[in-house]
Amino acid sequence: MFEWLQTNLTTQHLIATAVLLTIAIIVRWFTLSRIRAAEGLSNDMRRRWAAQVRLFSLLILALGLMIIWGRELQAFALSVVAIAAAIVIATKELIMCVSGTILKASGKSFQIGDRIEIGAFRGDVVDQTLLTTTILEIGPGQTVHQHTGRTVVIPNSLLLTTPVLNETFLDEFVLHAFTVPLQEKDDWRVAERHMLDAAMAECAPFYEEARSHINKLVQREGLNPLSVEPRVTLRAESNGQLAMLARIPAPARRKGRIEQAILRRYLAARADADAAGLSKEQQSDPASSLDLNTPAV
Repeated sequence: MFEWLQTNLTTQHLIATAVLLTIAIIVRWFTLSRIRAAEGLSNDMRRRWAAQVRLFSLLILALGLMIIWGRELQAFALSVVAIAAAIVIATKELIMCVSGTILKASGKSFQIGDRIEIGAFRGDVVDQTLLTTTILEIGPGQTVHQHTGRTVVIPNSLLLTTPVLNETFLDEFVLHAFTVPLQEKDDWRVAERHMLDAAMAECAPFYEEARSHINKLVQREGLNPLSVEPRVTLRAESNGQLAMLARIPAPARRKGRIEQAILRRYLAARADADAAGLSKEQQSDPASSLDLNTPAV
C-alpha cells in the first residue's frame, strides 16, 4: 500500500511538473511575441524586456518545482548534509593540513632552505608537501645552532594554530643576538668593552657585505632602516645579576660559529686582563709574593 501511494505521489509530481513546464513555455512564448510585435519600442527596450521575461519565467519555474518536489528535495538535502558531515569529520586532519599549506603559500612564511621554529620544533626546511613539512632539526634548545642529525616531519595543520618563527628572513645575512651573564665581581664597563671589541673583530671580514645586503632587503620590503653594526646592551636579570646582550650581523648559516668565536675571543681578553691585573698587584705588593711557610730570619 505504501509503495503504491509513493508511486502515485511520484506520478502526480511528474504530471504537475509537465503541466508547469507547458504553462511556463506557453506564457513565455506569448509574452515574448507580444514584446516583439509591440510598436513604439526601441530595439534596446525590446531586448531589455525580453531578458526580464526570460529571467522571471525561470524564477517562477524554479519556485514551482521547489513547491512540487519540496519533500523529496528536503530528504535529499538531509542525506547530502549527513554525508558531507561524515566526510568532513573523517578527513578533518587532512583538510586542516591542506588549509595550513594554503595559509603558508599565501603568507609566504617560509620556503625550502629557511631555518624556522614551529612550537617546540626548530630546524632547516628540507622538504614540503601538501600535507607535511620536513625539517632537519637544530638544537637542542634555541641557543644551539648545530644539527642533531634527526629529521622532524610536521603536519601542516600545525601552521593554523602555531606561530612560525623564520630565522633566515633576511636571506644570506641575519641579525643574531646572544646573552653573556656577568658575575658580581666583574666590572661591567670592562666586560662591555671586551665584548664589543671581540664582536667588531669577528664581524669585520663580512660587515660591509652584510650591511649592503640588509639595506637592500630593507628597501625592497619597505621596512624601517635597521642598524647593522655590532652592539652590546646591558640587561638586569630576575636574580639581581647583570647580563650582556650582544647583537651582531652574521651569515645565516654561520651565526653559531661566529658566536663561538666572539665568546672565545672575549673570554681570552678577560683572562689576559685578569692576569695583567694580578701581575700588577703582585708588583705593587712584594710581600704578597712571599711564601708564608718560609720561616722568618
